[in-house]
Amino acid sequence: MTRKVTKAIFPVAGLGTRFLPATKSIPKEIMTLVDRPLIQYAIDEARAAGITEFIFVTSRGKGALEDYFDHAHELEATLKKSGKTELLDILRSTNMESGAIAYIRQHKALGLGHAVWCARRLVGDEPFAVILTDDVIMGEPPCLQQMVEAYHETGGSMVATMEVAPEKTKSYGVLDVAEDMGAIVRAKGMVEKPQSDPPSNLAVIGRYILAPTVMNNLNKLRQGSGGEIQLTDAIADEIEEGRDVFGLRFRGQRFDCGSKAGFLQATVAFGLAREELRDEFGDYLTDLAAIRKAAE
Repeated sequence: MTRKVTKAIFPVAGLGTRFLPATKSIPKEIMTLVDRPLIQYAIDEARAAGITEFIFVTSRGKGALEDYFDHAHELEATLKKSGKTELLDILRSTNMESGAIAYIRQHKALGLGHAVWCARRLVGDEPFAVILTDDVIMGEPPCLQQMVEAYHETGGSMVATMEVAPEKTKSYGVLDVAEDMGAIVRAKGMVEKPQSDPPSNLAVIGRYILAPTVMNNLNKLRQGSGGEIQLTDAIADEIEEGRDVFGLRFRGQRFDCGSKAGFLQATVAFGLAREELRDEFGDYLTDLAAIRKAAE
């Protein structure tokens, strides 16, 4: 019987240099898609999956991220007095109860594996999720909820995976597949950013459900690809030690919001998904496409 997953780690210590100068003063994680910051999409996905304890691995300069989850009592009072109940409900949906969030500092940028390892004492001997806020996934049900449901059937550890073009595998961790069961694959290995001869075209993206033994593997603090401590290597150790690792082909569309192009694509997709914006925004995009075509 698998243990329930109630804890999630959010590695948010990155500097966001690809979004300078904006990230000079604000954390990348509170940059907004339409009217919600990236971190809110991640939190909402975690909540839908049954997560109740949220662990943020942060760094210097992330105060605005921490402040975002505080209760804005004056703003709530103003909205209530003005009768703006709909906005008040939206605001309250972002609130986090006292004790639900813990913050851990990553003092050196030593890789994703190191960021996850920083939260080891809060995870203890429980399975845990890892959510990378750069990967925003539009799906129903949300990606992590799909993974939790599959994990209850398989146990072990699980990563979200999607097929990518062979030439793009060098940018991802890639699964070496032992058994393909459709939506779920059993892995016999994982390779971080293979520069040649990738074992498959199944790339690992930023959603994980991990057994507590992965933390034991990270305790080795072994440097991998790029001289960093790679989470992929710690998961591959699970396979080497005879424990199960699965990949889930999730249902949904993933946007790489760590890149400017991906962030803009996500903005368009989520904007068009909003009923109150769809017509006006869609008409604008249609007109823009027509103007570009006429100019060719």
